[in-house]
Parts: sequence; C-alpha cells; structure tokens
Amino acid sequence: MKTLVLASASASRQALLRAAGVTFAVEPAAIDEAALMRALVAKASSAEAVVATLAREKALDVSRHRPGETVLGGDSVLALGDEILGKCPDLTALRALLLRLSGRDHHLVSGAALVRDGKILWHHVAAVRMTVRPLSAAFVDAYLARGGEALLGSVGGYHFEGLGAQLFEKTEGDYFSILGLPLLPVLAVLRAEGLLET
Repeated sequence: MKTLVLASASASRQALLRAAGVTFAVEPAAIDEAALMRALVAKASSAEAVVATLAREKALDVSRHRPGETVLGGDSVLALGDEILGKCPDLTALRALLLRLSGRDHHLVSGAALVRDGKILWHHVAAVRMTVRPLSAAFVDAYLARGGEALLGSVGGYHFEGLGAQLFEKTEGDYFSILGLPLLPVLAVLRAEGLLET
C-alpha cells in the first residue's frame, strides 16, 4: 500500500481521516498561508479559487521533499458576501466575527488536493451554506471562554462537531466539509490511487 502524507496541522482533518480508517503521516506545509490568501484576495479571486489554490500549494510544498509519496492538502475559508476570511488571529477578532455572523448566512468553502512528485493528481472544492442563529453577546462570550484558544484553529472559530453546533440555525451541504475536508470525495480518490482498499 502506498503512503499518504497529510500536509496539514489541522486536528479536525486528522481526526476525520483517522476515524475513516485512513493511515497517513502528518507533515504540515511550510507556506505563508496568510500572505498567499491576501495576494489571492487582492486579485479578486473567488472563495473557491482561493481555497483550491491554498490546498494545492500546501500539498505541492510538502511533495517537494517527499518523493514518490502522495500528499493531501486541505484548506477552508469563510465567504461573507464578497468578503473572504481565514482564521482569526485572536479571540477578540473571533468575538467580533461571530457577532457579525449573528443572524446571517455565509458560506464555508473547503478544498482538498492530491499531489505526487510535484504533479497535481486531483482537486475538489465544496461550499456549504451556514445560517448562524441570532447570538447574544453573553452567549458569544461564554462560547469563547469555554472554547478558548483552540477555537482559533478553525475558520470561523466554530467546532461544529461539538459546542459550535449551538451557533447555527441550519446548514445546507456536506457535513464533513464543515469539519474541514470533503471526506467522501477524498476517500474515493484515495481508493482510485491505490491508497485504500477498493
């Protein structure tokens, strides 16, 4: 069986793959995601284009020093109207974002890319419509106090598989993509590439 390398430090992506029975090594990409995202947004790229590029660049970066191995890159961004947002730098920024999202719809866009020897084998992007319920400032403060700095590891600061589910009124789209990885298409391509049993 070939080796899979996940080019991400995301605990959520790792947990998704592990729970699905995928064996993999972890090597986070060493790219400046924030700078790349700013450059893409400055070119008026769509959220889908931004996330696809970020996922590909992560996988390509790790692929450069893992010859012969298959590398999976993934990323997520939040699209609020025409604004494209990544992870918040601190809890103060996350508090402001959650209050902005209160009672509104936005899209969470997640992408994945598979690379081997510097060649892009596959990529996929999925968008999920997220409806945040009206949030009181007291709820947001309690949520941030309970979740702490760990919330900064995900776009939008919502840990949807846990307490973050309380932020939402409804969602439309793939559950796994909300958690950071369009898992079913990823599993399909891993089978096609001989990294999982068929």
